[in-house]
Amino acid sequence: MPEDNSQMEVARAFIAKSRSLLMTEYLPKIERCVEKISDEDVWGRRGEQSNSIGNLILHLSGNARQWIVSGIGGAPDTRARQSEFDQRSLIPRAELMARLNETLQEVDAVLSNLQPDRVLERRIFQGTEETIIDAVFHVVEHFSMHTGQIILLTKMLSESDLRFYDFSSGVPRADWRRPE
Repeated sequence: MPEDNSQMEVARAFIAKSRSLLMTEYLPKIERCVEKISDEDVWGRRGEQSNSIGNLILHLSGNARQWIVSGIGGAPDTRARQSEFDQRSLIPRAELMARLNETLQEVDAVLSNLQPDRVLERRIFQGTEETIIDAVFHVVEHFSMHTGQIILLTKMLSESDLRFYDFSSGVPRADWRRPE
């Protein structure tokens, strides 16, 4: 457990940044992507070895729920990981995004209640003993990686610029939080 005030401040800052990345950076970018393409495009695959955007969204939701909501928050772990990749039936974009939003609301609630002095507690996550801070870092970096894949696939499918940045002032300014 963090022992002094500076360690507690680092833990608080880490938790706050993690919440911010998940809720105000990755989620809005995924939402922008899904708005740009059809339900069919969300579930399209380049081949059986590839995942669709829909599969990636189900996977992100399952991973975050397992590691944060269950692993840290104590909710029952009911994840069936392989089903996230096996899903082939079209789930409408609105329903898919509602699921992801619900999961991230639960994740945010767990993280908002996480006391900084607990970040070095050890728990079992997917059969491996890790610290809570390791689990949060895992979910954030995992979200980052798959958000990048979703962005790339969306750019390829839509053949358009997703306009995540406003360059009108000559300096890039984040623009993914506002609707187009």
